Amino acid sequence: MKYFKVFFVLLTCLGFSVTAQAQVAPPQIDTRIYDIIENTSPARIENDIRRLADFGTRNTFSDTLSDTRGIGAARRWIKAEFDKISAECGGCLEVFYQKDFVTKEGNRRVPKDAYVVNVVAVLRGTDYPNSYVMMSGDIDSRASDTMDFEIDAPGANDNASGMAGTLEAARVLSKYKFKHSVAFVGLSGEEQGLFGGAGLAKYAQEQGWEIVGVLNNDMIGNIEGVDGVIDNRTFRIFSEPTPANETEQQRRARRFTGGEVDGNSRQLARYIHKQVKTYMPEMNPMMIYRLDRFGRGGHHRPFNDLGFAGVRIMEAHENYTQQHQDIRVEDGIEYGDVIKWVNFDYAAKLTAVNAISLAGLAWAPAAPKDVRIGGAVQPSTTLAWEATEDKNVAGHKIYFRETTSPTWDNFVYVTGVNEYTLEGIVIDNYYFGVAAVGKDGNESPVVFPLQQIRR
Repeated sequence: MKYFKVFFVLLTCLGFSVTAQAQVAPPQIDTRIYDIIENTSPARIENDIRRLADFGTRNTFSDTLSDTRGIGAARRWIKAEFDKISAECGGCLEVFYQKDFVTKEGNRRVPKDAYVVNVVAVLRGTDYPNSYVMMSGDIDSRASDTMDFEIDAPGANDNASGMAGTLEAARVLSKYKFKHSVAFVGLSGEEQGLFGGAGLAKYAQEQGWEIVGVLNNDMIGNIEGVDGVIDNRTFRIFSEPTPANETEQQRRARRFTGGEVDGNSRQLARYIHKQVKTYMPEMNPMMIYRLDRFGRGGHHRPFNDLGFAGVRIMEAHENYTQQHQDIRVEDGIEYGDVIKWVNFDYAAKLTAVNAISLAGLAWAPAAPKDVRIGGAVQPSTTLAWEATEDKNVAGHKIYFRETTSPTWDNFVYVTGVNEYTLEGIVIDNYYFGVAAVGKDGNESPVVFPLQQIRR
């Protein structure tokens, strides 16, 4: 096998160094990412959060006819905002409603039969139009009793903040063209049982969408937790360890080959973590090895249920007196999810986290396919993947890390090959993966090998 331009990087932690044969590699950063961060506006996010809260309630079963109150007015306003963004970029967004009918029968949080309506805006990709990266926020809100669809429930942080962030990401990213399609989504019915996410996930599956990753934003505006901690730099990325729809054969194989924390959602979480550490080092991303908060759920889960990669991005310190509460003062404590508790600068930072992650994924080439591994009882490890003629691929990074490390810490960069052997790296002691690298330096998510090389 003939090798070209082999570039070894970040091996010092292993106690040795390797001289590169030809250090020709794409840049390690994409300067356009800094512009995306700079152009994310706290003021616009504040305006959108206030506008959404002003609808009084956005309960999924609230008024759909009023122009000033209820879920109907809110979703029409969101669609109008997407349409406005599209008009400013020459019609670059495909904006539409996606809906499903939900019935009271069999659903304990559904007070009456109604349509659950999502708002979707797609920025179509130039090279992989059927491949999607997605950012979502929830449209709906609730008070103490989720069945009460008439009482005020402004939902300023939960989840006008995530919806406003999604609108702002659309404004910023609509100024660019991407290889993959980018979907900006407002989902409904979250508080009643994740109905909106389930409906859109099913729609995506039926339409044959190839989803690279879903970034679900649910509460990105609070910096003062019920625990008394005030922190405007830290946020959480929740991700499940392995796909919910994996086969029994895959589960059994993992007992012998490893990969208990290396499903596609976990790789997406690592990707976001790396983007933030590279471009926003002032922020502190926490990768939480859990599908969601303990015993709770979010709108990425229906996508996970179908095998799509998806994570939840949210504030680090929640305040439960400001979630799912009627607006009131009780024993001197102010309850209710109102504007005064939202930190707009922090919401803008987490919006930028989403935007730079979406951009990196959407500019990157398609991820390598059919990644395999071999090296049992050998003093080396071999990775192989399907050969590609994709013009966007400059090369591949073969990543490896100690089995207890949460991040991909070491890599070798190769070009012109679809198989490579890491000499002196024993397969038993590390985990491995492969990412495709574009000419601009943006990378696909790392693909963990699920199959062994058979000779």
